[in-house]
Amino acid sequence: MFIVFLRFSDNRTQAAQFLEGHNAWIKRGFDSGTFLLAGSLQPNAGGTLLAHNIDRKSLEALIQEDPFVSERVVSAEIHEVTPGRVDERLIFLKA
Repeated sequence: MFIVFLRFSDNRTQAAQFLEGHNAWIKRGFDSGTFLLAGSLQPNAGGTLLAHNIDRKSLEALIQEDPFVSERVVSAEIHEVTPGRVDERLIFLKA
């Protein structure tokens, strides 16, 4: 499982220009079953993704397809997490 932080860069003023493509990219991640959560970093610092069922190399390639990343609106920071203990509602994350 991975937690991805998409932190705004100095180019954040260009976000509106690439927002439609970024949202389509997020939708593809959910449609494929890779993304479990997408949300905003507060206060107005960027975004966060929770990804699973993907290896790091494939996730890195997927992240490069995000227009926000390719256009340097955000920088991506990937953290791999190996769940040790989870609530029963999230037991699928241990697989």
